[in-house]
Amino acid sequence: MAPRGSRVKHYESWHPEIRLTSKRAFALAAIIGVVAALLGWFLLGQGRRSDEIPGVTYKAEFINPGPMLHLVDVLASDALEGRAAGTAGNEAARAFVRKRFEEIGLKPYLASGWEQPVTILPRPGLDAPGPGANLIGWVPGETPGEGPMIVVTAHYDHLGVVDGQIYNGADDNASGTGALVAAAEHFAGNPPKHDILFVALDAEEVGFLGAREFMRDPATDVSRAALNINLDMVSRSDVGELYAAGTYHTPALADLITGVAKDAPITLLMGHDRPEEGINDWTLQSDHAVFHQAGIPFLYFGVEDHPGYHQPSDDYAAITPDFYVRAADTLVMAIRAADAQLPAIFALRRAPVPPAPTEGLPE
Repeated sequence: MAPRGSRVKHYESWHPEIRLTSKRAFALAAIIGVVAALLGWFLLGQGRRSDEIPGVTYKAEFINPGPMLHLVDVLASDALEGRAAGTAGNEAARAFVRKRFEEIGLKPYLASGWEQPVTILPRPGLDAPGPGANLIGWVPGETPGEGPMIVVTAHYDHLGVVDGQIYNGADDNASGTGALVAAAEHFAGNPPKHDILFVALDAEEVGFLGAREFMRDPATDVSRAALNINLDMVSRSDVGELYAAGTYHTPALADLITGVAKDAPITLLMGHDRPEEGINDWTLQSDHAVFHQAGIPFLYFGVEDHPGYHQPSDDYAAITPDFYVRAADTLVMAIRAADAQLPAIFALRRAPVPPAPTEGLPE
């Protein structure tokens, strides 16, 4: 998740003449070598059962916990150097997520394949960023390519290396990415009524660039989007609470959340979406903001801030595995509930919302 608090950001101008520098080429080669070494570890972890995972007592009903947790472990490893947008570590993370998309049976949504290019802007410390990309897979519904669809999103980038320290971003947002893949695997084996897109977004931490590209690309056909379900920070809670934000802006979605909460294996609460909450209003604090401002209803799932938020201590060892597995099952329940009533949700789309003067998306 991008920094909670002031949403005003400043960005350097994009320079189209930027090319791959020798420094970046060296970094990419080094990361490729590390990724090759990680690949065996990645593959070995895919088959772990829930009874073999330390700290997990809950028996998942909808998702496969072992591969989900292992993906988070890989994405949050020091080897990927914090997955900052435009870096070699970010490219390596994208390769791991794409491999999982292929393994679980997702279909590429774009005619061009899995990747939707995202231009990464130069910024202090990275004046020659590499290419960015969203990964877009889908599970067809009963009438593929027609009618309303759900767009499930999670950003896979994080902060990278800051002042010599690696910010691994296990909860923010390797956890959302892992849950997205786990949910996609469920629906690939249990086809929904309506099309569902599963989108691993790039560059959330530097201005929602991946989400903005998704929204403006005609190939994604957002005119069909009935609901955005955004997953950002869903793996760490000592009190077992997961929040769903968005019902303040679309009150009709409150019944959906209430229904899911009755049977959820965690405490599912509504909130963090009212203007009077100030910095605790999450409406404009992750990729769902772009959907909201386009008039598309959203449900953002996340935990409240914890000591590891945007700190080097946000490591895999600090997540709460049993809570995370329960949260992922709950997220699948929410997607299933939305799928069951999607035409009615589509009717809740609104006119675009103009950005707030000091808290809107960066231009």
